[in-house]
Amino acid sequence: MKKPAKRSPTRPRIPGTLADLVAAVRRFRDDRDWAQFHTPKNLAAAVAIEAAELQERFLWKTDAEVDHDLADSTKRAGVAEEIADVVMFAMLLADRLGIDLAEAIPAKLAANARKYPVKLARGNARKYTELRDG
Repeated sequence: MKKPAKRSPTRPRIPGTLADLVAAVRRFRDDRDWAQFHTPKNLAAAVAIEAAELQERFLWKTDAEVDHDLADSTKRAGVAEEIADVVMFAMLLADRLGIDLAEAIPAKLAANARKYPVKLARGNARKYTELRDG
């Protein structure tokens, strides 16, 4: 959890922007004629299922055990694959719904900045409705 992500030497990086990554995921889907299965309901379910598979990697483990697992390159690669699955299905869902993530993400960050001003939120995990001045 403390180490920065490393690029795998065996997997080429797709250069470019978020739009390029979405296009690459879309191309992968279209080459297999899977768009017919990618309804909003199915894509939302896929995001949740893949997120559950990611959670399973950490289930019942202490933070120290998780750190130990992530030091193992095979286990770390498995976690990276699960994260990629979550993100790719989220990208496909946004694409299917016509949501531009390059617009949606900054908008959400701005909304969160209003809900969680640094002065009140720094260093605590309280929900924005529980933050108070003073």
